[in-house]
Amino acid sequence: MSKGVVLSVMASILFGVMYFYTSLMPPLSGEEIFGWRMLLTVPCVTLFMIISGDWPLVCQIGRRLRKKPTLLIGMLLSSTLLGAQLLLFMWAPLHGRSLEVSLGYFLLPLTMIVTGRIAYGEHLSRLQKIAAFFALIGVANELYRVGSFSWETLLVALGYPMYFVLRRRLGNDNLGGLWFDMTLLLPIATWFILNGDPSAVAEHPRLYLLIPLLGMISASALVSYILASRMLAFSLFGLLSYVEPVLLVGVALLLGESIGRDEWLTYLPIWLAVLVLMFEGSKHLLAHRRRNAS
Repeated sequence: MSKGVVLSVMASILFGVMYFYTSLMPPLSGEEIFGWRMLLTVPCVTLFMIISGDWPLVCQIGRRLRKKPTLLIGMLLSSTLLGAQLLLFMWAPLHGRSLEVSLGYFLLPLTMIVTGRIAYGEHLSRLQKIAAFFALIGVANELYRVGSFSWETLLVALGYPMYFVLRRRLGNDNLGGLWFDMTLLLPIATWFILNGDPSAVAEHPRLYLLIPLLGMISASALVSYILASRMLAFSLFGLLSYVEPVLLVGVALLLGESIGRDEWLTYLPIWLAVLVLMFEGSKHLLAHRRRNAS
């Protein structure tokens, strides 16, 4: 288990590093950085799946696609939803929108709970209801303050649940589905690179080093995340996933963004809601250990 914890924390740290890393890559745009990330990550993930024995998952989906070509429509939509998230992740630090994205990641566990209730009839526990209440306070303050959440926050908080629900309905909620989602993004990734500034890399030689390192960081983060998900109990893995948005806030503050006085009543209740969910996860984890011990 300790190895799984290390890998999960390492994945969160690497995602945080990648979030900051984009600020080192101008004059490349967020779209170009996203393009390079995809072009460099997909081959690494392919190699990992071949070595780990997961490649048959890709073949299974390929056979389903040949039997039912209309499945491609849903897969293209799934890939688009994922691509929007990955592009936003690269774009936000370059445009001073890191805090808005990090807020979306803090809201994500709560929107996932609501999605489970609506889409699958899952019941909320008492602590989940308490967490939802605290989150509602933060949501109400943001609506009162500016009338709505930023589109970046909404894209993360609502887009990921839509993505996960669609993948489940397509029957692609495995590594094979993720591989197809990323591979289908390669044409747009290539287009972003080809339509960028062709002289940027030549005029800024540091990019010859930074671009390959971006691929290494991205692939290492994703592989660490996948390995951790296999080694850890689901509850513990879920708890450790809260490390990432904390780091994203740290990166945002490091890049010069700040939380205004009138924004604290948005952030604090949502952070408190996350702590409640972490407490619930800890209770489930301890109960699971006791059952195993007995």
